[in-house]
Amino acid sequence: MNCRNKLFQNQNIMTKSKSKSYIKIGLAVLVLLIILAIYKAKTRPKGEEVYTELVSERNIKELVSASGKIYPQTEVKISSDVSGELVALYIKEGDTVKVGQVLAKIDPDLYQSQLERTEAAVNQSKSQLSNAESAINNAKAQRNQIAAQLENAKKVFKRNEQLHKDGVISDLDFDNSKTSFNSLEANLDAANASVAQAIENSKSAKFGIKSSQASLSEVQKTLRRTLVIAPTSGVISQLNVKKGERVLGTIQMAGTEIMRIANLNIMEVQAEVSENDILKVALGNLAMIIVDAYPDRKFIGKVTEIANSALGGSLPSAGLSTDKITNYIVKIVIDPSSYEDLAKAGRIPFRPGMSASVDLVTKEIEKAICVPIQSVTTREKKHESSKDEKKSSETKKLDDIRTLVLVPSSDTVKYIDVKVGIQDDNYIQITDGTKGVKEVIAGPYSSISRSLEEGKRIQIVTKEALNKSKKSGKSKDVEN
Repeated sequence: MNCRNKLFQNQNIMTKSKSKSYIKIGLAVLVLLIILAIYKAKTRPKGEEVYTELVSERNIKELVSASGKIYPQTEVKISSDVSGELVALYIKEGDTVKVGQVLAKIDPDLYQSQLERTEAAVNQSKSQLSNAESAINNAKAQRNQIAAQLENAKKVFKRNEQLHKDGVISDLDFDNSKTSFNSLEANLDAANASVAQAIENSKSAKFGIKSSQASLSEVQKTLRRTLVIAPTSGVISQLNVKKGERVLGTIQMAGTEIMRIANLNIMEVQAEVSENDILKVALGNLAMIIVDAYPDRKFIGKVTEIANSALGGSLPSAGLSTDKITNYIVKIVIDPSSYEDLAKAGRIPFRPGMSASVDLVTKEIEKAICVPIQSVTTREKKHESSKDEKKSSETKKLDDIRTLVLVPSSDTVKYIDVKVGIQDDNYIQITDGTKGVKEVIAGPYSSISRSLEEGKRIQIVTKEALNKSKKSGKSKDVEN
C-alpha cells in the first residue's frame, strides 16, 4: 500500500514538471512572436505622411480680387473761361465751399476797357437811330409840302389847259404851267424815295443797336467770368495755382486747371480688374474693401460702374501685341454706414488717392459641398489604344486631363474624378463626384500635386504633426 502511494506521488511530480516546461516554452514562443511583430512593424514601409480633411457643407463665395485707389464719386475740375493774371485767391486747399461762392479773381482791367468801348458803341448806335428817325420826319414833311404844291400845280395846269384851248392864254404860259406840274410830280417821287431811304436807315440803326447790345452782353459776361465761381458745394481737394500766376482761358483752347472741388461725403474705389475676371463682375456686386490707411478693418461697398473699354484704350494703331496686361476700371462706392464712426465730428476719413484693395463677391452658394482648395488636382489620362495617341496636342489638353481629389482607401491612395464649381481662398465647391466620400487628402500640397499616385501607400497624421515633423527635418517620403 505504501509502495502504491509513493508511485502515485512520483507520477504527479513528473506531470507538474512537464506542465511547467510547456508553459515556459509557450511563453518563450509568445515573447519571440511579439518581438518579431515589433521588428516587422518597425521595418515595414509606413508610406508617405499626409493629413486629411472632411468633406463638408459650407456657404461659399466666389471672389474677384483687385486693387485701386480711392476718389470722390463727384469731383469737378475748375478752369477759368478767360485768360489773365490771377490777382486774388480767396480759398486754400482743404477749404469747404458752397455753390455760388467766389473762389478767385482774374485781372479785369482789359475786359473793363472792352466793356467801356462796347457801351460807347451802343450809345453811338442809339444816336444813329435818333438821327435816322429825324431824317424820316424831315423827309415826310418835305414830301407833304411837295404833294401840296403838286396839287395846286395840277389845278393850275387843268385850268390853263382849258384857257389855252379857248385861246385866252398863250402857248408859253400853257407850257410853263405844264412844266411846273411835271417838275413837282418828279419832286414828289424823289421825296417818297427819301422817306423810304430814311426808314431803311432807321432799320439799319436798330440792327446796329442790337449788334452792339449783344457785344455789350458778351463783354459783360466775359467780365463776370473774371470771377471764378464755385459750380457746386464741396471741399477744395486740389489747388494747382498761386496768386500772381497767369492762367489760360477755355473759350478757344484747353485752359489751365485752377482747382478741383470734390464731394468727400461719397467716396468710391476705382479698381483695376483683369480681363480674366471682368466678365464675372456685375453691377450691384457686394465688395469688401481694405484701405491701407485702416489695415485692421474692412469697409463695405457696391459696384456702380464697369468700364466697357480697357484701361489705356484699344486703338488699332496700338498694335495687336498681347504682352501687356489688360485691365478694366470698376468703380465701387463705399457705403457711408460702414465708416460713420470715422466721419464723426466733421472728420474726413478718406483722402483722394488713398490705396485700397477689394474683394468682389461675384457669386454666393449656401450649403455647397466643399473640400480644401489644395485637395483638387489634375492628372493626365492613361490611354490604351493607339488612336488616342494620334490626338492633336490641343485636343489632349482638353480631353486628357482628369480633375480629381485624392482619398484614403485603407493605407493607400485612391483617385476620385470630380466636377468643380466656384471657390474662395480656402475651399472649392464640388458639384459632382464625391457621393459617399467622407474625407479627402488635404496635404501636403506638393504630394497631392506631384508625388501621390493611385495605389501608393500613405500614412495619415495630423496637420500639426506633419508640420512639426517637417520643421525637425525628420519627415521622409517612403516609396511603397
